[in-house]
Amino acid sequence: QVLSLPIVVIVHGNQDNNAKATVLWDNAFSEIDRVPFVVAERVPWEKMCDTLNLKFMAEVQTTKGLLKEHYFFLAQKIFNDHSASLEDFQSRSVSWAQFNKEILPGRGFTFWQWFDGVLDLTKRCLKSYWSDRLIIGFISKQYVCKLLSTEPDGTFLLRFSDSEIGGVTIAHVIRGKDGSSQVENIQPFSAKDLSIRSLGDRIRDLGQLRNLYPNTPKDQAFGSHYNSEWWEQG
Repeated sequence: QVLSLPIVVIVHGNQDNNAKATVLWDNAFSEIDRVPFVVAERVPWEKMCDTLNLKFMAEVQTTKGLLKEHYFFLAQKIFNDHSASLEDFQSRSVSWAQFNKEILPGRGFTFWQWFDGVLDLTKRCLKSYWSDRLIIGFISKQYVCKLLSTEPDGTFLLRFSDSEIGGVTIAHVIRGKDGSSQVENIQPFSAKDLSIRSLGDRIRDLGQLRNLYPNTPKDQAFGSHYNSEWWEQG
């Protein structure tokens, strides 16, 4: 006899997301010599970070993994705690319920459903941008405001949407003549949007975007991602 890898049987495509969560959790956190079907209900956050990173890199097929600041944002999200430090989170454990049963505050989806949406979007439409480190992605709207509010007019960055599954949004600063600043977030783009017109071309189209944070001219940062026919003519 030999134990197989975990298998989940589903009867409808809408169960696919939960099935993937079950398989991921079992693969990552079950003991080799366990009693069949027994898996930890809680795991150290550090182990969860390793798992999410390996999953992201494998799914997107990139060598550029998640960074410390990404883990910090993900911890704030899954624990619904914006007051703890990065070190505080390292000693915590995360439960299966927090991972894929409890709905995120003010949202209609779980942490895993949101993360899986980011995976799918990045794999389908954003792989080259992510691999070129043009997308910060895992960063809160509040922290974006803090970063951009002191920057010159037209400075922008890209982050994954908090409010929608599988969306990427552009945050940019608008500076008034009196020196006041306002940070705006453009309506998130979905995989469907980006299949119609690429992210690079959308960024080129938006005249209010000038420099990728902190100070790279957008044509320099995204030029290789523009439609090649236009780029040659330009």
